[in-house]
Amino acid sequence: MSSMFSKPRSAACANERRLHTLPQECNVAILGCQGSGKSALTVKFLTKRFISEYDPNLEDTYASEEVVDQQPVLLKVMDTADQDAPVSCERYLNWASAFMVVYSIDNRKSFEGCQQYLDIVAFHLKNAQHESPVFLVGNKLDMEQYRQVTKGEGMSLAAKYGFFFYEVSACQDFESVQRIFHEAVREVRRELERHMAVRPLFILEEKPSLHLVPPATVASKHGLASCTCNTLSTVNYKEIPSMAQAKLVTVKSSRAQSKRKAPTLTLLKGFKIF
Repeated sequence: MSSMFSKPRSAACANERRLHTLPQECNVAILGCQGSGKSALTVKFLTKRFISEYDPNLEDTYASEEVVDQQPVLLKVMDTADQDAPVSCERYLNWASAFMVVYSIDNRKSFEGCQQYLDIVAFHLKNAQHESPVFLVGNKLDMEQYRQVTKGEGMSLAAKYGFFFYEVSACQDFESVQRIFHEAVREVRRELERHMAVRPLFILEEKPSLHLVPPATVASKHGLASCTCNTLSTVNYKEIPSMAQAKLVTVKSSRAQSKRKAPTLTLLKGFKIF
């Protein structure tokens, strides 16, 4: 009990404890039909370059050291190589902490095909013990003149599942591509913080014993010896409100500035970078 009402720890200690709880790694799986631009999106984020040729049958995982909100994280990206339908989904469902489902805005078939991935991921998360952020990404925004899928259709589909929605161009815009990957890291951190709720505690509250003493006059009148009857002490259990019921108090503290390290990147196999 004394620890619950002791003086609060300093902001520096609280901030240090929070930093230790942040995930040191974030695994992102890139899903979608062939030709949607998954590899182009991955390589654009990792190298800031656009690729014109790649092997559609090549599946690999890449790693890059990133700094998101002044905190370092090892971001691993799995560029999957499913052809036209999800195959052996367990390899990324049980691995990823975030998912990106990609379609091409100039190809309605890729938009219709991506719904299979959304269904599989949604079903997996429904039975999972923790939540993982999912992003529906409309790629090839530079092909606006050939658009077959409207932005409203993409937003509506994402809203149907409760997922995030973005449109980007892996060909032209590095900042928008980077923003999606960094936002995935932020959402993974937020989910971790949401699930750091303290287990419900129980406080013992002991009521004082009740003493029943017959009046002396009554006892003597009836020839009874005076006596004292003690009832057993009763204990009440009061449950502390859960995090959902309690008021949430946010303590703002300064974050330590960390120097950004140069990103380390595994070798990209099977790509021609221009």
